[in-house]
Amino acid sequence: MKKTLLFSCLVAGAMFTACDSGSNQGAENTADTTATTNTTGQAGTTGSIGLEKAENSPEFPDAMLEQTQPENGAKLPSGPVTFQYNIKNYELTKMTESEHANMLANSEKGQHIHLIVDNEPYDALYETTYQKELSDGHHVELSFLSRSYHESIKTPEAYVLRQFTVGNAPQSEQIDLNAPHMFYSRPKGDYTGKDTERIMLDFYLVNTELSENGKKVRATINGQEFMITDWKPYHITGLPMGETTIKLELLDENGNLVQSPYNPVTRTINLKSGNEQAMAH
Repeated sequence: MKKTLLFSCLVAGAMFTACDSGSNQGAENTADTTATTNTTGQAGTTGSIGLEKAENSPEFPDAMLEQTQPENGAKLPSGPVTFQYNIKNYELTKMTESEHANMLANSEKGQHIHLIVDNEPYDALYETTYQKELSDGHHVELSFLSRSYHESIKTPEAYVLRQFTVGNAPQSEQIDLNAPHMFYSRPKGDYTGKDTERIMLDFYLVNTELSENGKKVRATINGQEFMITDWKPYHITGLPMGETTIKLELLDENGNLVQSPYNPVTRTINLKSGNEQAMAH
């Protein structure tokens, strides 16, 4: 599959719509575009929450992720599914050397693969063979290479997107893997102590790009909205202790939701003070 990833500008703004809570939501036909946005170039703030574009992560332009199992379109028996990969020009379990590693929740196990099935929370893979129990039915999988602090590598050869069926489930409608899709990656889980000060927001786009006059991602964080027009990771600051709800919506140039079974998506994370061990890995 030929994959094209283009980057453009960031527009960050303050709006007033409250977030949905809970897990992934189904696709909708339209999205609210009544609020205005502020163009700030690098970062935006609404209320006490800030969203800053993350810069200067080490690049891995030659990193390549290949997958041998399961094959795209495979029909697999019920039970655990084996995921098998080949990796070139990238080293799993190595710590990514970057200033971000000291500012963000950083996996002590090093660089890894994010395995996302049906846009549910990812599994972090530190080896090239992995088994995952999946229910009978049709599944869509996205896998991509990740830095040790969970920032995705956004290059054409660093991800794999495919679909397959497990068990004797009724034949499901195949998803158009060539259509635009957005998958949620970070933040995830619980954050404790210093890790609560700066939290990474990262999502993965396939078959699409963002721009000021084209598609955008609207991020609603605890009811405060930010419009994103540059596919980069972002740092969230100013979050309170306790639960934070994050909703991501991929919008077309008219402000309507792009049709995808994974758009929009809503997740909840938990911030804790004290010396409790974070579970954000």
